[in-house]
Amino acid sequence: MIEKVFPLEYSEEKMIQKVVYDENIHYLHMLFNKNEGLPEHFSNSNVYMTVVKGTLSIGLDDQETHEYRAGTLLNIPKDIKMNVTNLHEEQLELIVVKAPAPEKQ
Repeated sequence: MIEKVFPLEYSEEKMIQKVVYDENIHYLHMLFNKNEGLPEHFSNSNVYMTVVKGTLSIGLDDQETHEYRAGTLLNIPKDIKMNVTNLHEEQLELIVVKAPAPEKQ
């Protein structure tokens, strides 16, 4: 078999799955229930964030929180302050791709 297969995991609980995490790309699958999300942090690479299910509430730098529904792809540059949260009842599912992969520190 030539291809590599990376199955996505699913859960009713909060989950951050590092599907592919190598020197080329970081590909993460995330699930958040209401009032869950990521700690505030700065993007360490160019980030592509796809909202697969639910509604993403995200604050970037000092701008007010914006909401994005399923079917939306965001591109967030490196070194941007991010506050990622699910403020809604429906579980939030995200695919996050960091390309290029962040440098090891």
